[in-house]
Amino acid sequence: MNEGFQTLQALDTKSSGEARPALRLLIAAPRGFCAGVDRAIEIVERAIDRFGPPVYVRHEIVHNKYVVDALKAKGAVFVEELDEVPANVPVVFSAHGVPKSIPAEAERRELFYLDATCPLVSKVHRQAERQIEKGRHIIFIGHAGHPEVIGTMGQVDEGGITLVETVADVAALPFERDDALAFLTQTTLSVDDTAEIVAALTARYPAIAGPKAEDICYATSNRQAAVKEIALQCELVLVIGAPNSSNSLRLVEVAERLGTPARLIQRASDIDPAWLASVETLGLTAGASAPEQLVREVVNRLGEWRMIDEQVVTTTEEHMIFKLPRQLTE
Repeated sequence: MNEGFQTLQALDTKSSGEARPALRLLIAAPRGFCAGVDRAIEIVERAIDRFGPPVYVRHEIVHNKYVVDALKAKGAVFVEELDEVPANVPVVFSAHGVPKSIPAEAERRELFYLDATCPLVSKVHRQAERQIEKGRHIIFIGHAGHPEVIGTMGQVDEGGITLVETVADVAALPFERDDALAFLTQTTLSVDDTAEIVAALTARYPAIAGPKAEDICYATSNRQAAVKEIALQCELVLVIGAPNSSNSLRLVEVAERLGTPARLIQRASDIDPAWLASVETLGLTAGASAPEQLVREVVNRLGEWRMIDEQVVTTTEEHMIFKLPRQLTE
């Protein structure tokens, strides 16, 4: 048991009956699951119900261990490559999207597959194909190695797309000012960072083509805006999300850019009570892959140490719903 916990526990259980110290808790809204994550999880659950377990899933369906473990308990088997999938069982592609080579391989092997790619990611895939058809080289703004980036870059032939992660990367691009270029972005980036990179691209390549509407998804933008709303009122912000979740990491960065310390946690058990020693107002949010159960778990844990004054700060409401694949609805 760590020292911070002992201190707070002692404070809470003093024979004098002294009350636990108050904690103002600002909970950001929107937070947690987005429509794409809801859809992906429902695809796996419906596939298990319709076809029976096991249902294989290529890569984590979404980046959250709690969600993955819950689906495993229902009969999902998670693998990284299709050669791990036996014949005659369904396989689901994750919400992050896959290169075109993956469904092609599944078809060669005569695997039955369901595509849980977020429709907003699929939209970027279609944009990439159209830009290539128009003879443009694509500059893709994203984080190297992220599954969504791998999937989007895998929509076009090698050599047709170049990844940039920073403004410095833009300065190092080898293209001429008037070359036929287009840019697209990963859907889970920092809104502010991406704006800076896009500004650098358009300054260097004034004729570069961009998407009609920004590729950063509504959920990512909304969650970042909600964190901005609460961060300046807090001494600390907690973000519930996985360390490999791009949108969750961006929420931490958003708070820190405003000068408010922030910590990424996966579960309530990750919280060190010592973090709260000088905190009177705490912010709380959750990445797009984190279920609301984890938010309540954190609130309950905080309530063991402090008297919670819980306030939800809503910056917008979300009503987006995505259709399921026809294989699960017919």
